[in-house]
Amino acid sequence: MIVTIDGPAGAGKSSAARQLARRLGFSFLDTGAMYRAVALAGQRQGVDWGDPRQLSAVAEAMRLELTDDRVVMDGQDVTAAIRTLEITTLTQHAADNEAVRRHLIDRQRKFAEGRNIVTEGRDQATVVFPHAECKIFLTASEDERARRRFHDLLARGEEVDPAEVLRKQRLRDQRDAERKFGGLAKAADSIEIITDGLTPDQVVDRLEEIVRGVQPDGSPPRNCGP
Repeated sequence: MIVTIDGPAGAGKSSAARQLARRLGFSFLDTGAMYRAVALAGQRQGVDWGDPRQLSAVAEAMRLELTDDRVVMDGQDVTAAIRTLEITTLTQHAADNEAVRRHLIDRQRKFAEGRNIVTEGRDQATVVFPHAECKIFLTASEDERARRRFHDLLARGEEVDPAEVLRKQRLRDQRDAERKFGGLAKAADSIEIITDGLTPDQVVDRLEEIVRGVQPDGSPPRNCGP
């Protein structure tokens, strides 16, 4: 069974999807971490951000391993390194690169083969897994999403300005919405959940309720694939 969770930056997708996967006994696929890893690799290799072909070559060459809570790139744990504000900003180059997206989509589909998974991102229900059995669109108000992002960065030891976090979030939202291939969009058959005012546990409770509601006899069907 494939459960997709799409939504804008700061909606709480990654943490909610990870916890949901644990409750269900499913694998978790953090597609945002994949794009961040490409951006980090590009930065470390000094790519010309104005030449999309260079970043595409980096994406195809890098070795990437994803577990429930770790991201390993070319044998190095980069779980924390990909979450800085600098890499978040650079990730637009990976997200807007169609060749990179197509390559990562192939990796995402291979990851899902033969598995029950919870996957989160921007285009999981619309592009990567359009035939997923359960599709969810997780969102929150602009101010709430920026507040969460600000506190996440503070918790990681970064000194950031709340106004700057909001400004960059708005730019990211605009890019996500305007992206021609793999842009942020709610699938027609997705269930929308607005997380304002909900605790993390309440969000996961609601997600679990939705998923179990589509499981026949309480047990997940085999993965139908993309």
